[in-house]
Amino acid sequence: MAHKYRYRCKACGYEAEIYDGFGFMGQHIVTVSCPDCRTLQPLVVGGVIGDAAPSFSTEAGRLCLNCGSALIRRWDGKTCPKCGGEMVKTGDVGFWT
Repeated sequence: MAHKYRYRCKACGYEAEIYDGFGFMGQHIVTVSCPDCRTLQPLVVGGVIGDAAPSFSTEAGRLCLNCGSALIRRWDGKTCPKCGGEMVKTGDVGFWT
């Protein structure tokens, strides 16, 4: 089952939805951090989309969905992109497909 979780920074209050698991078409969503716009962004990777468009089969060469930066990197699961504080789950859980 695929879940999405809301995370909030303890220091500045920045919030983001973080996706976990695989969608019904085999894709997964990788959360990346962008140092240019200081946001967390979801990148769809693999599955049927990756089969049809090879550029979506990996994270390599992808750009920030918010500002177009090529400097994105996989989010470490804890560091706030805005202030460097600690991001924690808020308890809000949903599902995604």
